Amino acid sequence: MDFQENYLSNAKFEFLRYKTLGEKTFDQLTDQKILWKHGDTDNSIALIVKHMVGNMLSRWTHFFTEDGEKTWRDRESEFEVPYTSKEVMVAHWEKGWKCLFDALEGIDASNFGSKIKIRGQEHTVIEAINRQLAHYASHVGQIVLLGKMIKGPDWISPSIPKGESKTFNQKMFGTPKS
Repeated sequence: MDFQENYLSNAKFEFLRYKTLGEKTFDQLTDQKILWKHGDTDNSIALIVKHMVGNMLSRWTHFFTEDGEKTWRDRESEFEVPYTSKEVMVAHWEKGWKCLFDALEGIDASNFGSKIKIRGQEHTVIEAINRQLAHYASHVGQIVLLGKMIKGPDWISPSIPKGESKTFNQKMFGTPKS
């Protein structure tokens, strides 16, 4: 596997990992709970997802031929009126991720060296992907933390639960517990 294939394979893996963390959080929440905010000026999970979807559709639609900040995007509105149900939120979430993964599938040796514009600034394909991976990871981290705050002691960790690292390593790698 060459560098380009390895990089793209890893990027897809990491995007999918963060998508899954978000979904494992959504699975634990009700329609009402996705709207919960810590304070009046904070964002709910539904608003964070709305922002992520707006960003995904803007950045990944016509990835090679248009600036990643589309003229039709209204970023500020992404933080105003949240999705009204988990079903609607998840449908939009899927639409955003599909746009992202479809764009990644369109990257190959013929366009890997292209320049991508985001807000008029040129990026390499790697820079553009890394920028979005970091952005989405930070927001998924917020979603997971909010889910944990909402669920309290009923929270089920979407990754390795606290205190379970040795058990996980034993299961995955056969390493002895110490």
